[in-house]
Amino acid sequence: MRRDPAGLAGVVILALLAVVAVLSYLGLLPYDPIAQHPPSRFLAPSGGHLFGTDQFGRDVFSRVAAGVGNSALIAVIAVTFATVVGTLGGLVSGFYRGFADGAIGGVTNVLFAFPPLLLALSLASVLNRNWFTIAVAIAIVYVPIFIRVTRGPVLSLREIEYVRAAVSTGQSRWQIMLRHVLPNITSIIVVQVALSLSWAVLTEASLSFLGLGTPPPAPSLGSMIFEARSLVFIAPWTLIAPGAVVVLLVVGLNLLGDGLRDTLDPRNRGHR
Repeated sequence: MRRDPAGLAGVVILALLAVVAVLSYLGLLPYDPIAQHPPSRFLAPSGGHLFGTDQFGRDVFSRVAAGVGNSALIAVIAVTFATVVGTLGGLVSGFYRGFADGAIGGVTNVLFAFPPLLLALSLASVLNRNWFTIAVAIAIVYVPIFIRVTRGPVLSLREIEYVRAAVSTGQSRWQIMLRHVLPNITSIIVVQVALSLSWAVLTEASLSFLGLGTPPPAPSLGSMIFEARSLVFIAPWTLIAPGAVVVLLVVGLNLLGDGLRDTLDPRNRGHR
């Protein structure tokens, strides 16, 4: 990764945002992100308020930092759930074939029939709105992606000699999948995790922008952008700050995913 400028840039961006998120979790932000202070309304960015204040006198930097923490938490939980369920589904589908492959493939095709954001909107509107249910809704959207990404390589690996040798020694199918097949597709899954995190961040911001994300008063980058639309000519920093952070999050995760893909690709090992 140190030899890959794009991957290294992604690591640096995400490390800086991770520090900001950790500060919000530890309560070390300069101001309370939800505390209102009307006398300080619409203060421009300065040393006292790095990103200025909004229409309620709330510190925008503190709210953005808390929003990064909330978005990161939802994205990580959603992608973790999707990775575990989707990878197991892809392993079973590709290795067992037959009825299991048909059943899992049918569910996957049904989920793929819906646009991801529309499916997330539908699920979020049905479930009770809190950060966990939002994470579950996003996870369900990305489960079929991991099934498809996993199933293809498993179909090839199940015919390789060392897998057949493991079958001939009497090992169970689950032992073979977990000991011999899964380690050989880990690099593919790792890259997909990085890319899915960026999509999850965008999906969470989109849901919050549409009013179906993290409920107030908890700060959310998407809801901050929505609230700042009418303030763009009065206090443009209230829109620029959360919007720029969303872009940095997505760009950083995509750069990291590209760097991991190049680093973990066996075809590139001879050039390093």
